[in-house]
Amino acid sequence: MKKEMMLNMAMKARAEMKASDDRRDAGLPVSPGDIVRYDHIPYGPDGTWQILDVYRPARAGDAALPVIVNVHGGGWIYGTKETYQFYCMDLARRGFAVVNFTYRLAPETPFPGSLEDTCRVFGWVLENAEKYGFDKENVFAVGDSAGGHLLALFCELCSDPEFAGSWDFAAPGGFVPRAVALNCGSYHHERAAGSRDLLLAVMPQVTDKSVEAVDATRHVTADFPPTFLMTCNDDFLKDDALRMARSLMDASVPFALRFYGDKGTRLGHVFHCNTRLPEAGACNDDECAFFRAYLREGLK
Repeated sequence: MKKEMMLNMAMKARAEMKASDDRRDAGLPVSPGDIVRYDHIPYGPDGTWQILDVYRPARAGDAALPVIVNVHGGGWIYGTKETYQFYCMDLARRGFAVVNFTYRLAPETPFPGSLEDTCRVFGWVLENAEKYGFDKENVFAVGDSAGGHLLALFCELCSDPEFAGSWDFAAPGGFVPRAVALNCGSYHHERAAGSRDLLLAVMPQVTDKSVEAVDATRHVTADFPPTFLMTCNDDFLKDDALRMARSLMDASVPFALRFYGDKGTRLGHVFHCNTRLPEAGACNDDECAFFRAYLREGLK
C-alpha cells in the first residue's frame, strides 16, 4: 500500500473516531473544580506529539499519590490526550495522580514509535515524581484497545530481558509497573497478517517475524505485573482477552478477568471511557480497587 493511500485511510478513520468521541464527551467540563491539572508538559523533543497532562484530585493537596499512567487507544493511528482527558480525570477522582499522554501515531511515525514513546513516559514519571507528587513505589497503568497492546508490550519490555534485547530502546531500568489494567485490548496479531491494511499503516514492512514480535500473548513471563483484564459483550476484540488470559495463566501471573454487560445491557468496545455510563463507573471502580490491593504496605 502506498504511503499516500495509508495516510488517507488514517485521516478518514481519525475524523470518524474523533466525531464519535466528541459526541460521547460533549458538555463535560474541561476544568472541573475537584481536579488540579498540569497541561501540555513535554516528555520528549517532539513538542506536538510527545506531550502529557497530569491530573490530581484537588482534595489531596501536595501529598504524594499513587499514579496511573494512561496509554490511549485508537488503532495505533488515532488519539490524543485530549480524547482521554475526561476519563483520566475521572480516574483521578478515585484518589490517584493520573498521567495522560499523547504519542506519535502511524503512519506518519510507524510502529514502534508509539512503544518507544510509552517507554519514555514512564521514565518521565520516575524522574518527575517529586515535582508532581507521584509515589514512584506505586506506579500503575491502564491501556485500552491499541493502548492495551502497547501497555502489554511495555510490561514485557520491563519483565522479559530476552524480549527487551530485541529492541533498540528500553524501558526504565529495574522498573515494572505495580499492576496494570488491560481494557478491550488487541493483543494477538497472527490473524492480521491475512488482512493487512491496518497493519501496513502501522508497520509498513510486515513479515511473519514482525507480526510475531508484536503479538503480546507470546512474551508473557512470570514477572509480568498483576493484571486486571477486561472486556464486554459487544467488544469486537473480546476473544483477545481470552487469549491474553491464557498467556497470563500459563505464566502464573496473578490476574482478574472481568466481563461486563448482560442480555439487557449491551456494552461496546472501550465503554469504560464513557464517564456518563454507570457501567463505566463500576468498571473503573473495580480497576482502582484492584490497584489498591497492590499498594505497597502502609498505604492500603
